Amino acid sequence: MLNNAFKRIKSNIINKENSISLLLGLALVLCYAPFSYYWLMAIILPSWLYSLQGKPPRAAAKQGFIFAFGWFSAGISWVHVSIDQFGGLPLPVSLLLMLLLCLYLALFLALACYLAGRFSYQKKLNLWLLLPFWLLAEFLRGVLLTGFPWLTLGYSQIDGPLAAFAPIIGEKGLSAVVITISIAMVYIIKQRKRYLNIGLLAAVSIASLALQDTVWVSPTGKSVKTLMIQGNIKQEMKWAPELTWPTMLKYLDLTRQHYPADIIIWPESAITAIEPSTQAQDFLQIAQSSALLNNSAIISGIIDYDMDTKNYYNNLVVLGKHTPSDDNGSYQYNNKNRYAKHHLLPIGEFVPFADWLRPLAPFFNLPMSSFSRGEYVQDNLIANGYHLLPLICFEVAFSDQLSANFSNQTDLLLTVSNDAWFGDSHGPHQHLEIVRMRALEFGRPFLRATNNGITAVVDHQGNIVKKIPQFEEAVLSTEVPLVTGLTPYARFTRTIDFTIPLLLLLLAFIVQWRHKESPNDEFH
Repeated sequence: MLNNAFKRIKSNIINKENSISLLLGLALVLCYAPFSYYWLMAIILPSWLYSLQGKPPRAAAKQGFIFAFGWFSAGISWVHVSIDQFGGLPLPVSLLLMLLLCLYLALFLALACYLAGRFSYQKKLNLWLLLPFWLLAEFLRGVLLTGFPWLTLGYSQIDGPLAAFAPIIGEKGLSAVVITISIAMVYIIKQRKRYLNIGLLAAVSIASLALQDTVWVSPTGKSVKTLMIQGNIKQEMKWAPELTWPTMLKYLDLTRQHYPADIIIWPESAITAIEPSTQAQDFLQIAQSSALLNNSAIISGIIDYDMDTKNYYNNLVVLGKHTPSDDNGSYQYNNKNRYAKHHLLPIGEFVPFADWLRPLAPFFNLPMSSFSRGEYVQDNLIANGYHLLPLICFEVAFSDQLSANFSNQTDLLLTVSNDAWFGDSHGPHQHLEIVRMRALEFGRPFLRATNNGITAVVDHQGNIVKKIPQFEEAVLSTEVPLVTGLTPYARFTRTIDFTIPLLLLLLAFIVQWRHKESPNDEFH
């Protein structure tokens, strides 16, 4: 019996079709940062869809699972850096955890392929029906178990001509465009209603070109001078008690050397003393006085411990000037001009089933892995009269959370992070790629401050204006032009995100129903 099972597994591994699906999935990593060969998507995805078309439900699910497993195995391999270097686990165990994560993420595309095959005419997978199911599966991936909406297809196009659609339909809509183009290419190759699909590709191309110079927001003529401090503190040294003051003073000293500035940004948990301890309060008052003397505001990450509820929060606080006329400083413990991270990173910031998992391994007891959530909707931070919409690290991947806190008053988008967890991997590059997409979607400049890179300023069109390389102690000084107005996606984020997959699903079923008597039609 075991021998037969082994033979089946071996047969699946060496199966040509499975091997090609796996290789194509692995190759998708080249479409994302730091490689950014966005045009490869037009080869990889149609090649895989070509073999998928017409498959029965189970075979389609299998192919979807293998393709997605390759996609995530290469694409999020950077997660293993933190597990391996800071998890305290033997290599085989850390690799097993990584394997389980990739297997879990692959289930979503497998489900989409199965449902598309199950509801297709004669139960032979219809690629047009796969489109809405793929988008719905991506929605589930972004919400189940707190969600992991990383590495979706649209992000790969941030440097390509299709990025012009992002201010209208967002990254999720852009993913739909990528899949649509790929399906049309498959049917052109298969010579099924070739002219209809050529027309579809032409329409998308013309729309993309027409949108290249479209202006959704307008310059105000004003700018804000920003400083972002990249301290480059090694992760293993960051929380050493004897280094608390040297670490905090490093950020303050680097700031003092580069005044004046309207807004200074320090990264996630730059202040390593925990509020409201005496040590933290002493340092915060020193930093606040420094900012006030130089007519500046400092925004910094800090950990807050609420002594009443016994909860920890991953916070951002504002020191110095709240408004340009503020001479007394905006910081007070527990004041409203602060932000508490809402979307926590599983394992890193909270541990599901903690009572069971924490005794198993050091990996489930990482420093600061017991945070509580802040509110989903919070006010923008106000620093020196400017309104900044804050997100901490992982939160930048959730466009709906940004949308919930966005308003026409928002001057700048802000994210702080500590990517020291991921070493010299492609994780921080993908993180910056997501920041660029959010800037383009919402039409606002984006400031990204990190401990060890990549610290960067991104303009409202998603272009990198200036950045600091990784693993350098440095200060980024930039005059950031401000804009006003709202993109269509910023106005209707949730409506667009929900409407696109539902309309496509309805359209696919209508077209399939109308053509159910035409076995040779491309919609079967």
